[in-house]
Amino acid sequence: MLEKELQKLGLSDKEAKVYLSSMELGPTPVQEISKKAGVNRATTYVMIESLISRGLMSSFEKGKKRFFTAESPLRLLALLRKEEAEIKDKMRNLEEIIPHMNTLLAKVEERPRVRFYEGKEGLKAVREDFLRTHDKRIETIYSADYIRQVFTDDERKEYVDKRTEKGIKVRSIYTFEKGTLAVKDKTATRCKIPVSKFPLFCDIVMYSNNVAITSLKGRLFGIIVESKEFADTMRSIFELSWEAAEKYKEKE
Repeated sequence: MLEKELQKLGLSDKEAKVYLSSMELGPTPVQEISKKAGVNRATTYVMIESLISRGLMSSFEKGKKRFFTAESPLRLLALLRKEEAEIKDKMRNLEEIIPHMNTLLAKVEERPRVRFYEGKEGLKAVREDFLRTHDKRIETIYSADYIRQVFTDDERKEYVDKRTEKGIKVRSIYTFEKGTLAVKDKTATRCKIPVSKFPLFCDIVMYSNNVAITSLKGRLFGIIVESKEFADTMRSIFELSWEAAEKYKEKE
């Protein structure tokens, strides 16, 4: 029982055994402590040195032998009080520097965060990020032709279904040379514009405080820029484009 309690106070299992054995035996050579503690002699030496360094044991020589003895349990109390004082000092120091650290953190948070993705799996990861939007709306400009080349009908349907389940609405300006969209999307308001006049090779998406741009032709890659100012600016450009697109709107 005492061993467990001493372990709770910071002693190791073997330190507790050696300390209690020494306390029971009184001043005695290491081999006696080792035998009573059930710890091999070499390890007992290591434990004794550790306990001596913490003021919990001491040693003296008598004749040609070296004797070891446990110090009073009050030394444990003094040790804990010392540790308590050190912790309080550390807490005071931390409380003093936290405001300075928060200032540094705020400066970092002001910087736009940019993430880069490659390949089809990377573009899937970008799409999954759209679904984490907290304001339940997305604005996007894209080429349906290139989207169809990258993602299958099933993959596009799965994405639309997930977005619908989350109640995320989307407004899209898009081009599509080959006909009508195969995937029905009840949560989308779309404006189709002529590809001959407005060729698009990237997918641009605004969601929450993020702007995602993915390259759909040739090498597949995407970037997500996390910046409220950048996202708001891109939304303003989208609104301008949305109004202008009415002039060129094609039948779906």
